[in-house]
Amino acid sequence: MAEPEFTATGVRIGKWLRSLTRAGQVRISDGRLELLTSYGSEIDSAPVQAVRASRPWFAPEDRALADLNGKRYLLTLGEHDPAPGEPGPPAARRFIEAVRKAAGRSH
Repeated sequence: MAEPEFTATGVRIGKWLRSLTRAGQVRISDGRLELLTSYGSEIDSAPVQAVRASRPWFAPEDRALADLNGKRYLLTLGEHDPAPGEPGPPAARRFIEAVRKAAGRSH
């Protein structure tokens, strides 16, 4: 298995107002985006080309939206990238850039 192109742990994953996990994982690997629970169970996954990632309007900087398989997930990542060697999820902006890069879209 190839090295993941993007991995974030400690991510709160929700659908509308319902929290699915407070310490989940987001991973982009082999052209697929996977949303996982803290135990590693799959919540949802889709080819990166079929995923739409964006920033929600009027929301804090640490939030990102991911549309997979007709479902919209709200991801709470970090406002800023953690310091090297420090735990914590990367910035939401990095997640959106990683999805676009993996899908071959520059902007």
